[in-house]
Amino acid sequence: MLSGVLLQVWYGLMGSWTAYLISVLYVEYRTRKEKEGVSFRNHVIQWFEVLDGLLGPYWKAAGLAFNCTFLLFGTVIQLIACASNIYYINDRLDKRTWTYIFGACCATTVFIPSYHNYRVWSFLGLGMTTYTAWYLTIAAAVHGQVPGVTHSGPSKLVPYFTGATNILYTFGGHAITVEIMHAMWKPRKFKYIYLLATLYVFTLTLPSAAAMYWAFGDQLLTHSNAFSLLPRTPWRDAAVVLMLVHQFITFGFACTPLYFVWEKAVGMHVTRSVFLRALVRLPIVVPVWFLAIIFPFFGPINSAVGALLVSFTVYVIPALAHMLTYRSASARLNAAEKPPSFLPSWSGMFVLNAFVVAWMLVVGFGLGGWASVTNFIKQIDTFGLFAKCYQCPTKPHPGSPLPAPPHH
Repeated sequence: MLSGVLLQVWYGLMGSWTAYLISVLYVEYRTRKEKEGVSFRNHVIQWFEVLDGLLGPYWKAAGLAFNCTFLLFGTVIQLIACASNIYYINDRLDKRTWTYIFGACCATTVFIPSYHNYRVWSFLGLGMTTYTAWYLTIAAAVHGQVPGVTHSGPSKLVPYFTGATNILYTFGGHAITVEIMHAMWKPRKFKYIYLLATLYVFTLTLPSAAAMYWAFGDQLLTHSNAFSLLPRTPWRDAAVVLMLVHQFITFGFACTPLYFVWEKAVGMHVTRSVFLRALVRLPIVVPVWFLAIIFPFFGPINSAVGALLVSFTVYVIPALAHMLTYRSASARLNAAEKPPSFLPSWSGMFVLNAFVVAWMLVVGFGLGGWASVTNFIKQIDTFGLFAKCYQCPTKPHPGSPLPAPPHH
């Protein structure tokens, strides 16, 4: 319990710091380009372009590879989550079939042109996650502890670091920072908004996670979806439906940068026709759909993505990029944004960035990668690829004898 709370706060604050670094580098890149007379009127700036403009083609290649792979698996996770959630309202279809259905539904995000069009959706998503988090908190408290509940905690290293990297994944959402900043009228305010958003997220994740762990304990190790442990009620059904809509929105959020990359690759990014751009974007949805069907391991896949991709994409690369961008005295003198008031020294920023890089390489990628990959392989060995219904309760076959009543 203590580790869970501390790691959430730790990765939340560390994520806010690297989101701040990304926002600074975006402003630096855009300021330099606009001084050169470059116009971004019909062009959405992306993270790999920022790295290319500030540090060169090798950094562009690294940023593009890590970012695209992370966002690809980020959308895969949203699709898996849709199937995992809807199953607890309607279990007449297995989770794999629900993945087919929601893959088709999520493909409609190709019609949403840019993040400008997600403003209302993001507010709605905020309300949906707030309801769901507080439903979990209250439902767990009302349900009370299950008989014989155990809280073994960090008794083994593999589940401990798998959980830690799952939290790392949770606070890795700033991979789409640049695209969101580009959609803002006042992008310099993003760093404040992101910190406030993180603090608000703590009010959702900490109470709900603590309450569910208190009530169900070690059962959560074999039930990756918390909905599966709570009794079915109209309140739970409402939470599931709201999360489905939220995951549809998040699918679009994570996939839109991939759409932009693909549009630029095929020369369609400046096309004004929504239908033509939607048609061009469709091939991006196909591998997402396919991967969600191959690896339906909701929970373990989050940890693997957190350790292998999030650690580099939104922690190591931004910290290193900031250190190298401002390594010269002239770059620091002409910086578009100076160091923050709480850390006014460039040397202090360098030390903090070096610490972020070291922590992520050792704890996030090293220990987290070892644990999450070990756990992921275990899921493949247990359930197999293309699992029809991951972690579903076994249904009795027609005509099979009913289980004997428990003896007291």
